[in-house]
Amino acid sequence: MTRNPAQPESIETFRADLPQFREKSAAFFAGEMSKAAYKGFSGYYGSYAQRDGKASMLRLRMTAGCVTPEKLAFVADMIRKHGIERVHFTTCQTIQLHDLPQQTVCDVIERALDAGIVTMGGGGDFPRNVMCSPLSGVEEGEYFDVMPWAQAAGDYLTTFIKAEKMPRKLKVGFSNSPANLTHATYRDLGFAARADGLFDVYSAGGLGNNPRFGVKVAEGVSPREILYYIKAMWLTFRAYGNYENRAKARTRYMQESLGGPEAYKAAYLEKLDEVRASGEDLLLPELSALVAKTGDGSTASGARVTAQKQPGLYAVHYHPIGGQPKAETLCALADALKDIPGAQLRLAPDESAYIVNLTSSEAQRVLALTADSAETPFESSVACIGASICQVGVRDSQALLRACVAAVREAKLPADALPQIHISGCPSSCGTHQTGELGFRGGVKLVGGKPQPGFVFFAGGCGRQGEEEMGRELGAMLEGDIPAFLVKLGQAVADSGMSYGAWRAANPGALEQIAAEYTA
Repeated sequence: MTRNPAQPESIETFRADLPQFREKSAAFFAGEMSKAAYKGFSGYYGSYAQRDGKASMLRLRMTAGCVTPEKLAFVADMIRKHGIERVHFTTCQTIQLHDLPQQTVCDVIERALDAGIVTMGGGGDFPRNVMCSPLSGVEEGEYFDVMPWAQAAGDYLTTFIKAEKMPRKLKVGFSNSPANLTHATYRDLGFAARADGLFDVYSAGGLGNNPRFGVKVAEGVSPREILYYIKAMWLTFRAYGNYENRAKARTRYMQESLGGPEAYKAAYLEKLDEVRASGEDLLLPELSALVAKTGDGSTASGARVTAQKQPGLYAVHYHPIGGQPKAETLCALADALKDIPGAQLRLAPDESAYIVNLTSSEAQRVLALTADSAETPFESSVACIGASICQVGVRDSQALLRACVAAVREAKLPADALPQIHISGCPSSCGTHQTGELGFRGGVKLVGGKPQPGFVFFAGGCGRQGEEEMGRELGAMLEGDIPAFLVKLGQAVADSGMSYGAWRAANPGALEQIAAEYTA
């Protein structure tokens, strides 16, 4: 008889930590605690002070990116109660609330626990939000539904939030197809679905400084056994992780320190054997999540509508510019989903969301509510929250994206003239610039020997499983020149009569030639 050990820490255990958060937050906002000291403390609670030190952000963990109507209603209630105007869908499938005064951030954390939303471990040296392909369970052509397994992993990892010797971050992802939207093949630990209903397991990958694709440590793993692999990941880092140098306290550095991918794989499998030999029962029961809803007999279509594998049901894609939905739109969606049986909001790793399990008429209603969505692949570009908010940011990613979208709209380029781009405000790669088709990373450009605000330009990245590639660094551009560069690039594509992908394939070197004018 197996049991399910994937039970989260008691809400009351986390609630017991709240008085200390209130005390330290009061000291910080009173000027009695430095920003650095407060950051080291507050990350455990999923909160950080914003760059100006006058307000906080709070990260709401949404395991597997799944936001139930009840959780979305909670977010809407907090927006209305506290007048929150800035919300961000993150690339790790969480919801961030910004510009929160001291009392507000304390109140939201406490009330989130009442709503079954754990913010603890959302920052700092803890297991982060477990990621999952956003259309898992409803997508035509997927290998199998990985959502129940991702949620079980999220529950189990919650029990590690207070464990000793964790890496700076432990990011775990599940993918349901080679599209690899969650970057499962280059996370700290990734489970990539196979056509035979099993997982291939990847470990010690990650973007940022010293980026590495993951090492395939196991093939053909039963979904019921995934918790053994999670515990082995923790034990591997405990044994071989770098605790002396904080900059290297990430799993990907173990590939080098242990002597290469094969040596890392051997070390990981040794710890896996230890977990199995311990006799601890980590075997999961069979898990599934069936969609019982049926369609209403009519059909829906449109650029933002995807037919689900369940006949007559649809998913609507919503991508607010920069992943920042209008507060009123999010509240309207929350109100609507209360009345739509079986509907859910699924956060995606590109800062967008899908509203799933909709009939045709329900899809039309949701389309109308989300009319402020991006309209083209380029407008669906990814940008981290940026240096106007983030303490470690170098450049304002959101401001750059807004400027680029405005310039491209003014130029009236065809919808397929430019691809989705990825913008990170610093080398941390929160905007996943390193594996984007076009990517920008905040930095400087020397002009006359003097540093000026700029972004380093990358091209040719790919995250698809089996085709993974890091983008090539092509040089730095002045921040103010990037909108003009993108318009010029898009115009060249438009003049060819091709889509961006076809143009790029037919004209090798043309992108580099256009970029050279701006990187010189």
